[in-house]
Amino acid sequence: MSEDWRQGGFGLYVHWPFCAAKCPYCDFNSHVARTIDHAAWRNAYAHELERSAAETPGRVLNAIFFGGGTPSLMEPEAVAAVIEAAGRYWTLANDLEVTLEANPGSVEAGRFAAYRDAGVNRVSMGIQALNDRDLARLGRIHSVAEARAAFDIARNCFDRVSFDLIYARQDQTLADWQAELTEALSMAIDHISLYQLTIEQGTAFGDRYNAGKLRGLPHDDLAADMYDATQDICGAHGMSRYEVSNHSRPGSESRHNLIYWHYGDYIGIGPGAHGRLTVGGNRYATEAPRNPQAWLDAVRKASGESERTALSGIEQAQEFLMMGLRLVEGVDPERFAALAGYPLPAKAVSELQDLGMLNVGKTNISVTDQGFNVLNAVLGALLAD
Repeated sequence: MSEDWRQGGFGLYVHWPFCAAKCPYCDFNSHVARTIDHAAWRNAYAHELERSAAETPGRVLNAIFFGGGTPSLMEPEAVAAVIEAAGRYWTLANDLEVTLEANPGSVEAGRFAAYRDAGVNRVSMGIQALNDRDLARLGRIHSVAEARAAFDIARNCFDRVSFDLIYARQDQTLADWQAELTEALSMAIDHISLYQLTIEQGTAFGDRYNAGKLRGLPHDDLAADMYDATQDICGAHGMSRYEVSNHSRPGSESRHNLIYWHYGDYIGIGPGAHGRLTVGGNRYATEAPRNPQAWLDAVRKASGESERTALSGIEQAQEFLMMGLRLVEGVDPERFAALAGYPLPAKAVSELQDLGMLNVGKTNISVTDQGFNVLNAVLGALLAD
């Protein structure tokens, strides 16, 4: 079990916590700052990379992901320094994927060539909507025209470009979403992420919703129809779902995110970053302080990691199942049994199969199209005591 992570690969996640503005729907660890000491951040990342590498010698690194926040606000020199250090500390896979999340503004797009030269080979752009009214409602600071211009620059700089859209927005009809998604797919290169708008507590949208001031949200049946339409339209354009919210052409899946979903190991550095790391035959969940200054201070003292929790075999099995069943390919039940020390409950599996929620093969179990609509309930039934 100590080497189980090798079935999922090894990745590095770098969190950049700053944004130009805080979007009202966003519950990610992002902050708006007037000034940023880029040298301090570059040094802190270098320290954390060295510390993490000392625990993981001899590994092959499959992917690096710069997330946030808005990593396209990072100086390209800092991005280059992280990638260069990764190459010193680990063996880089021949097909290493280096992704950088970007907002589609003119400032960020102006850095794309420099990021490419630094070693980034994939960009994931947060476009979110293809009409200006909804972009304003979502608190985005770019226009559709700016998004299209940035996307054109990105596709000329990188072979692999993904972008995000949010649906089930205020006053959005099914026909609106079908038309917008079709338009988006006419732009898409190899990957697109499509997220249903969720109202998270602690966000500006959450506060408005609690006060009864966030009107026009679709009812559950309409949101479900939008999800079903998404699968049909993407499939017809050769961009089938491979994960709950992610679609790609065959072979263009996000390799870094597959490390999560395949339950591999990954180092998380930066404020609020999480990791899963196998050291000395034990697997740990790691966390870092969320506040940017607190994280910098912690790194200066010793380590940017605030918590390290050993995971039992059962906890690992539960995480493996929750992550793996998000994938269309599903999971190997034998791997669950090896981690947990007992098999998946045969009665629950059989009942879910009879209900049309699970596909059960000789070597894998996967969720059906119908099951994806109620994935949390499927997981709950499989993980019930």
